[in-house]
Amino acid sequence: MTTATAHELPVEGNDGKKTGWLAWLDENFEKPFLISGMVAIILIISFQAFYRYIGSHFSTNAAGAIWTEELARFIFIWISYLAIPIAIKKRNNIRVDIVYDRLPERLQRISWGIVNLCFLSLVGVVFCMSIFLLSKQLEFPQVAPGTRMLYFFPYLILPFGFGLMGLRLIQDLWKDHKRCSWGDILIGALFFIAISLPAFLATGFSTLTILFGYFLLYLVIGVPISVSLGLAATMTIINQGTLPIAYVAQTAFTSIDSFPIMAIPFFIAAGVFMGAGGLSRRLLELADEILGSLPGGIALAAIATSMFFAAISGSGPATVAAIGALTIPAMVQRGYDKFFSAAIVASAGSIGVMIPPSNPFVVYGVSAQVSIGKLFMGGIIPGVLTGISLMVFTYFYSKKRGWQGVQKKRSVATFIKAFWDAKWALMVPVIILGGIYGGLLTPTEAAAIAALYGLVVGFFVYRELNLKNIVPCIMDACSTSAIVIILMAMATIFGYIMTIEKVPDTIANAMLGLTDNKYMILMMINVLLLIVGTFMEALAAIVILTPILLPIVIQIGVDPVHFGIIMVVNLAVGFVTPPVGVNLFVASGIANAKIEDISRVILPMIGIMLAVLLLITYIPAIPLLLVH
Repeated sequence: MTTATAHELPVEGNDGKKTGWLAWLDENFEKPFLISGMVAIILIISFQAFYRYIGSHFSTNAAGAIWTEELARFIFIWISYLAIPIAIKKRNNIRVDIVYDRLPERLQRISWGIVNLCFLSLVGVVFCMSIFLLSKQLEFPQVAPGTRMLYFFPYLILPFGFGLMGLRLIQDLWKDHKRCSWGDILIGALFFIAISLPAFLATGFSTLTILFGYFLLYLVIGVPISVSLGLAATMTIINQGTLPIAYVAQTAFTSIDSFPIMAIPFFIAAGVFMGAGGLSRRLLELADEILGSLPGGIALAAIATSMFFAAISGSGPATVAAIGALTIPAMVQRGYDKFFSAAIVASAGSIGVMIPPSNPFVVYGVSAQVSIGKLFMGGIIPGVLTGISLMVFTYFYSKKRGWQGVQKKRSVATFIKAFWDAKWALMVPVIILGGIYGGLLTPTEAAAIAALYGLVVGFFVYRELNLKNIVPCIMDACSTSAIVIILMAMATIFGYIMTIEKVPDTIANAMLGLTDNKYMILMMINVLLLIVGTFMEALAAIVILTPILLPIVIQIGVDPVHFGIIMVVNLAVGFVTPPVGVNLFVASGIANAKIEDISRVILPMIGIMLAVLLLITYIPAIPLLLVH
């Protein structure tokens, strides 16, 4: 994932700085929509869960809140597409930047211009086609069944949101133009035209050649993965006429008009609120009370806290950020090796996507149409196994290095005090998992209530959330989740063309033609996923590869839930493998250490994670023990 500083343009005074109310509007236009929208959907879905529960027990008709789900979905779509312009301003997106990182500074600037032009071309197509869709909605009005709202109004987000994206991209191009010579601008524009022309002029190429050729080309030049998927599909439609071009805009809306997908922003928001609200610090204090006296005590406490925080955030990088900011400086201060400190927290952060709730499990569940609840249960044992294995390694490694625990007064009384201080944080998994498996809540409702709980505890109990830091928290949650949401939308378009062309069937037949041995096929898939995980973010890999690999494993008799667990645990290894190991980037930033130095120290930890992967792959009874 590439992150750069926010780009702030358009209104300039004589000193070259932004001035006036237009400058304020440019900086803050999206914020009121995102803040009010996120709070609204959290409250609406929490109300829906409460109303349904009360209605089912005390009323003869519990269907009165059906409209809430529909309204929340529409608001969710609006804030998802309104958050993308924020990501554009910050240059924060999921992309493969192996080539970009090795370019000289001048070519990097040209590269950004090409990327923005590619993004702008996709935005332009969706914008124009959305105008067409809105005209059809006026001509043939459709009414939403729950809210009785004309679909014209929810669909307005397409021209509004993509129009705003276009504006932000033009602003970014304008700022780049100030740093580039006209010659460099011309080179970038000509390169963009050159790679686009084949879609309009080339004949004789197969659909798959155009689809995968463009997709790989866009990945190599650094176009965000979501845009690469959507634009490759669009170019294929233009060249081959596979589908009506309006399908791109239609799917941008319908593919994310989904109640289960809404769990993603809720879980992300819950993790952000609870990290900023002081829950992670109190969990660490409890873990330190239990494990702090042992060799490697604070490192052990960091792993244990990561395991528990995983049951809150559903995100690997969020876990590393929340726990690493507290533990890495403390470990270095107590004499631990800086690179080991960063490596162990980065590895423990990978547990964040195994132990429920888990955003990758939500994405896989939606993509594969399997129970998210079963996936959550299946992730518990692999996550706990990974955590315990890392703790055993840390204990003996620290003992060998002489890193002793902190000796202080520890007693039943101090344990009770630490436990009591952390009680509000300890309740979160009970709410999430208890609600889901007690039959009271869907995963999406549990996520919304967890986010609401984090807000309430952070504001009124621990009082570490306030009106100053809540706005950055909500903006962070919105932009992070929106990047995932647009990825899923564009992957739907890409995947539909693959389905039409029977790509999954072709790959399945090719692989089964090599061998029909179940264990060999699982080994080949694991190797493929490990390779993909080194350069592609886990959520992107899931949405792209699930439609391809799932038919293969079903043919050889693998449970789709079991395969989902294999896929997520496998791709969790990618969080700590360069060059796209996002946990490594977060940990290296906290420790102020080079990625290559941390990468050398982390090898034994990667070996431990691979051993757990082999266990859950070839002994399905282990991960599925709690599922059935």
